[in-house]
Amino acid sequence: MQGSSALPTGSADTILTCYFINFTNCVPSYYYKVSCLGYRLRGLWINRRHSSDTTQDGSSSSREEDGTKQEDKIKNEILRASLPFVHKHGWTKNAISEGAQAVGYPGTAHGLFPQGGADLIQYFYVTCNQELAEALKNETKAAAADPSKCKQPAVFIHDAVQKRLCMIIPYISKWPQALAIMTLPPNVPAALANVLTLVDDICYYAGDRSVDFSWYSRRVALAGIYKMTELYMIQDKSANFEETWHFLGRRIEDASQLHNYLHQSGEVSQVAKEGVTAAFITVC
Repeated sequence: MQGSSALPTGSADTILTCYFINFTNCVPSYYYKVSCLGYRLRGLWINRRHSSDTTQDGSSSSREEDGTKQEDKIKNEILRASLPFVHKHGWTKNAISEGAQAVGYPGTAHGLFPQGGADLIQYFYVTCNQELAEALKNETKAAAADPSKCKQPAVFIHDAVQKRLCMIIPYISKWPQALAIMTLPPNVPAALANVLTLVDDICYYAGDRSVDFSWYSRRVALAGIYKMTELYMIQDKSANFEETWHFLGRRIEDASQLHNYLHQSGEVSQVAKEGVTAAFITVC
């Protein structure tokens, strides 16, 4: 199971190719379903930013809600305490067990997490995504107050992706295991949702307010760049991951150049033009 899962072996190009094929096989299918649902699903996705808690009538519902919140609070406390033990045990139930004991719960509390290491990885993903979203929100507010702090879209996206990938660095030696676990069939939907939430936040704060097909293509393009850079990063031995940041910059530059080429060509359909790297033309 988790312990036997591993990324493909071989050269960097081989591993990038194998993983990216799996990723790109998932994304078109996902977006086909999204496009069939149309703007209704898009609205639901966007509204997650603006959703607010609703109150429920009845003491029974209130008690159930309080119980659920308390359970979630305990789970998050255990998972947060488990992260330091990833260095020793990897993304496993053993790490969760030690994390539980560290905050005063019995080691058997790992039973609260039926997915084991996948639950810990999911917690890490969600927490990092939320942290990045908050940072991007503050950055855009600062830019609105002081236009001199406003970045070009490509720079904003580069910095956002780099900031998110830097959150992996403390666990970089164990990150291949995390990637392998999240590519197991039961975990793929959550992994894909995490990536799409991430790129949605980046595009949104980069200025994307589109309402057409390019809303989807922006996110697919950026998701591809993010995953390729993540895979490059886990094999990078350069100081401070300098080669990874150069790789990221080249991918964004390639996407920008391809976008410019398509818009200069009269032989490419409008859909194709919108479908490639639209993330890099949002307005600051």
